[in-house]
Amino acid sequence: MGRIIWIYGCIAGIVLASSFAIGYWMGAEIDDHNVFVGYSIMLIALSMIFVGVKQYRDKILGGVIRFWPAFGVGMGIAAVASLFYVIGWEIYMYATDYSFMGAYVESTIAAKQAAGAPAAEIAKFTAEMKAFETQYANPFFRMVMTLTEIAPVGLLVALIAAGVLRKSSFMPAKAAV
Repeated sequence: MGRIIWIYGCIAGIVLASSFAIGYWMGAEIDDHNVFVGYSIMLIALSMIFVGVKQYRDKILGGVIRFWPAFGVGMGIAAVASLFYVIGWEIYMYATDYSFMGAYVESTIAAKQAAGAPAAEIAKFTAEMKAFETQYANPFFRMVMTLTEIAPVGLLVALIAAGVLRKSSFMPAKAAV
């Protein structure tokens, strides 16, 4: 089980971490479109949870698995992938001289201004965002925030994988010819 968790967790993690490198080299801008792309990449990478649980069910357990063992394998894969994700983000932050949050704060304030919000609301929002920027400078806070981006997606994929793969009739193992 541990081998499967590490193999598929590392595959998913490499896909996740490499997305930061690709974004860095392409000079990706901060906008709403990137959020959609980011979560799509998470789902694609975390599909390794499904593959890993199926491999465990078919190769190790002979084609039958219960929900909790399947969920455990899925969460193990998600944990390894999440570790890669957090480390990848920290490397990205270092490579960009920790400029992400400053640019993000500026873009959200500019969006609020462009929407025509009242000056008092913009001032309050600016103060809140500057306080958040200060918190985000703390590496432990930043790592927890980064983990909260990926962990719910991993949990959801692990739940779905465990739910469907516990039925041995769902994508049964093929007999060797």
